[in-house]
Amino acid sequence: MDRLLQNVQYLKGVGPQRSKLLAKMNIHSIFDLLWHFPRTYIDRSVLQPTHQLVTGDQAAIIGTVLTTRSSRSRRGMTIISAAIESQGITIQAVWFNQPFMTDILKNGRKIWLSGKVRNVLPPEIHVSEYEMLESEESVPGIVPVYHTTEGISQKMWRSLLERVLKTYLGDYPEILDQSQRQHYELCTIQEALANIHFPTEGSAYQQARRRLAFEELLLFQLRLRSLAVEDNKLTGLVHKEKDDLVQKIRGGLSYQLTPAQERVIAEIFNDMESPWIMNRLLQGDVGAGKTVVAALAMVKAVSSGYQAAFMVPTEILALQHGQALTNILYGSGVKLELLTGSTSAAERSRILELTHRGEIDILVGTHALIQEGVAFKKLGLAVIDEQHRFGVRQRAALLAKGDHPDTLIMTATPIPRTLALTAYGNLEMSVIDQLPPGRIPVKTKSLPYKARLQAYNFVKQEIIKGRQAYVVCPLVEESENVDLQAAVNLHDELRTGIFKEYEIGLLHGRLRSDEKEEIMNRFKVGDIKVLVTTTVVEVGVDIANASVMLIEHAERFGLSQLHQLRGRVGRSDLQSYCILLADPHTEESRQRLRAMETSNDGFYLAQQDLIIRGPGDFWGVRQHGLDQLKIADLTKDLQLAEKARQCSREIDPLSLSKYVHARFPMVEGTAMN
Repeated sequence: MDRLLQNVQYLKGVGPQRSKLLAKMNIHSIFDLLWHFPRTYIDRSVLQPTHQLVTGDQAAIIGTVLTTRSSRSRRGMTIISAAIESQGITIQAVWFNQPFMTDILKNGRKIWLSGKVRNVLPPEIHVSEYEMLESEESVPGIVPVYHTTEGISQKMWRSLLERVLKTYLGDYPEILDQSQRQHYELCTIQEALANIHFPTEGSAYQQARRRLAFEELLLFQLRLRSLAVEDNKLTGLVHKEKDDLVQKIRGGLSYQLTPAQERVIAEIFNDMESPWIMNRLLQGDVGAGKTVVAALAMVKAVSSGYQAAFMVPTEILALQHGQALTNILYGSGVKLELLTGSTSAAERSRILELTHRGEIDILVGTHALIQEGVAFKKLGLAVIDEQHRFGVRQRAALLAKGDHPDTLIMTATPIPRTLALTAYGNLEMSVIDQLPPGRIPVKTKSLPYKARLQAYNFVKQEIIKGRQAYVVCPLVEESENVDLQAAVNLHDELRTGIFKEYEIGLLHGRLRSDEKEEIMNRFKVGDIKVLVTTTVVEVGVDIANASVMLIEHAERFGLSQLHQLRGRVGRSDLQSYCILLADPHTEESRQRLRAMETSNDGFYLAQQDLIIRGPGDFWGVRQHGLDQLKIADLTKDLQLAEKARQCSREIDPLSLSKYVHARFPMVEGTAMN
């Protein structure tokens, strides 16, 4: 393995200057070069008859260079044009901004080229790939095409990889024995690397891709397992209740916990009572009852003599959780405070002092919790809601407020099971997989904008029945660049139009904290009948009497975001509705709307979202380390990921630490790194 980690600069044909170009592509070692896989392949044995060229098609031909000339466009672009004789027809081959081609295109030389056909009378090809040949017999078959940077040609890449494979392939570690390879139906790693770069046929490529995708997912799992091993070496806090506070609060609940909630609470409590740090992910669909589970976990910490912190991504969510927890804790004596960016200086000073003295049991807040000056006397449990909205350093900053506190991470964005296990291999996972009894599925309908008046008339009928409604817009104010309905403008339109006899509220992230709180309270008690809002209500807001969620420009929202917004209604025994006003122009947006109409199952929708958008957009940029995958595709390789996870249990992650860290030097988005 050590030979593979040598600096690429010392490889023949690279040197200091070229190594700087490779470094721009995050290629620093021989190992990195081997994992720089082709982005596509060209079969150069497939040639188009010159007399059958079609404008707009990609074509590949072989010919002889007759003449070459150079010119400049009006914008100063260099244009190289060569007359190529092929099958008795003269074709103009064109290169843009490549003046060095005049030194390469020598009259009488054979050339293979491919590119887009721009004209057929006379024939003209704008060249994307080319290679000078010694003879027509020297045309290779399948050749790789790599992502590259200025200064490194495709020919150079191929020469470089041929040299690396010839010199270093024997040093590459095979971590699976023959029985494992047979069990998982995999070729050797040496065969895989050779055939991914220079496949001789399609089946060789498929086998190579399968092995390398498996290898990548396996290494990712081992990286996460190594983090888990490191975490488990740390002795945590043992939460042993000193009173009957948990039972007292459970007994005061106005509803029965579901079996799924009871199961999850038992899993969390068992972790908290162990001598090791708890590091647990709690998943649950919208309305599944995660907040009360988190509340009881925090109460257990308080009953054991510790403090708890509850960090959420938005101020409105902090207000909602603060209110929900206050209701759950009513009469218990547990002291709870709220800290956000809008907290006044005097109030903040008071809260910080009480927190430092240990007189606040539970502190709920936004990023304000991790600011300088926030110090706990004895932080025992950190709860992080909608964790994907926080960066690694932000989560670590909260945990640093205590001495190895237990961690409970929550998400209302359902994640397909195998994907969750792949992304969070160093976390234990709990899932609340049932909703409280009495919930009626929300009826969802997508309508075109020509039916907008019909949609708002339906909302009005629900208000006449005594219900309330949300209307969600993508923007706060009109933009000259984006033709979307803005919340401010829509609020004015509705309060002076169809809903002029009703109280219409406006809620968005630019309001002050006290303004947001006042609006939400007025909506909760029923003074406000229609709340025009942005996606600040996406999570956490719980108004039982709200029966309609109308979303303007629904085609602009992601599937999981639409599902989260829909989750603001249907939170009682009332029949509720979600209306998606949309004029979709892409198949992807049409797929999202169809999925919303056909299912209320957040886990099913998460799977569809993954298929539609792919794992990168599903997670967001650099959220979970999965963006580092070079060949595995979690929209297609979930079964392979499950097999890789199973295989990872058979291997000691620390025994392969050098290899694992070479491939995944850093994994972002995990809980403890």
